[in-house]
Amino acid sequence: MSQNFDISSLRTVIESVASTIRKQDFLTYFKRFSLLGVHDTSIQIGVGSAFHRDNITSKFYTDIKNAVALTFPAIDTIDIVVDDTIDLLPPEKTIDCRDLFQNLSKQTKKEKIHGQIHGVEVVEGINSRLINEKYSLKNFIVWPGSQLAHAASEAVVRNPWSAYNPLFLYGRVGLGKTHLLQWIGNAIREKQRDKKVIYTTADRFLTDYVASIKWRSVDKLRDRYRGIDVLIIDDVQFLAGKKSTQEELYNIFNILYESGKQIVLSGDRPPQELTELEPRLQSRFEWGITVDIGEPDYETRLAILEEKARAKQFLLTPEITEFIAENVTWNVRTLEGILNQMIAEYDLRGITPTLESISIKLSKLSIISLPESVNTSRVIRSVQHCSYEDLIQTVSGHFGIEIQALLSEDRKKENMIPRQVAMFLLKTRLHFTYERIGNIFSGRNHTAVMYSCKKLESIMKKDQQIAYELSSIREKLGI
Repeated sequence: MSQNFDISSLRTVIESVASTIRKQDFLTYFKRFSLLGVHDTSIQIGVGSAFHRDNITSKFYTDIKNAVALTFPAIDTIDIVVDDTIDLLPPEKTIDCRDLFQNLSKQTKKEKIHGQIHGVEVVEGINSRLINEKYSLKNFIVWPGSQLAHAASEAVVRNPWSAYNPLFLYGRVGLGKTHLLQWIGNAIREKQRDKKVIYTTADRFLTDYVASIKWRSVDKLRDRYRGIDVLIIDDVQFLAGKKSTQEELYNIFNILYESGKQIVLSGDRPPQELTELEPRLQSRFEWGITVDIGEPDYETRLAILEEKARAKQFLLTPEITEFIAENVTWNVRTLEGILNQMIAEYDLRGITPTLESISIKLSKLSIISLPESVNTSRVIRSVQHCSYEDLIQTVSGHFGIEIQALLSEDRKKENMIPRQVAMFLLKTRLHFTYERIGNIFSGRNHTAVMYSCKKLESIMKKDQQIAYELSSIREKLGI
């Protein structure tokens, strides 16, 4: 059977892999392949560089081997090597994964048009969008703001149907709610394979309900949900204004809860603040335990970025990781997105990330501001060579006040303007977060620091002398 393995067979294998891994990973690590040789129980696949060979072998070898085994069970060895001639081969002898991915994307759109649903059918007519192996506790970094959510999730997995029912997790976008919800579902399925576990989103539930109305099968939909053991619904805030859908979820919630089934939910706010939902549905969400996932602190953001870079085997300098962690302050998903962009640029264009390129990227995302009148490279040099201690000392000397007075909480008028100047420069020139600036200035909260910076902006519009003082300090510091 293995002798029939040819370039079209390899294309089928790569297509199968593309359907099981993340789009970003596929575009980053899968570029072009050639088929170098086929033997009775082995094949040799060529790639264009050592980077691709090392990453594909370490990260995706099992995915490729599993895909081969589906059609060619006789092949048990796959060698991935660098093919120095791959760029000279005609198109029919290689696989261009960019074209392949575009074709797959077109097919996916057609499937959606025809109403096909991707997922695992747990109960007839209900699909669960589990399983994604990246959602595990091994790669979930716990910080102070997520400790309780992490512990509650573990408790539900250890003792479903009796611990924290329902469990409601809430927090801003990109803080790990979906990660924990998917992990709960996968972990329960792994431990108790006879149990029926459904993970879905509020949007997906709405689509299923609308379809059941169209086909006059609402009772059947309710009966199907009656047969599951664990219901996990992500982003329930998107049911706002959907009165009929909320009523159906209320009925299903009651059926499952009264039957002792586990329910896990997530939203961007606690239930009592989801005022667009029906009060009786809000109250049901509050029956168990409601847990907030807070924003990660600087040290956690740094650890997350370093861990994700290590997992992707991508080297980042300390200056770059620290700079990103200081400025991307609240969204873990954005941290990963920026890292993926850096990897893609390095892979596809050979561009090594620098503080300048990262600053421009963050500026385009409106995370930091780079004034048009200032040369970007000069801004970056200031980040590298001007410490906050230098800045504090320079502001203190310029205005003739003690550093202790500058950093203190007193409200003396002669200290307030210098203090606001120092905060403003730390934010706009060194790109410190409000949180970090507050820690420098006697532990002020970020709201107070934000107010001080905005206050100084307002003063400068009316008082040219303050603007001159600010310019003079920047000149001394070279920023």
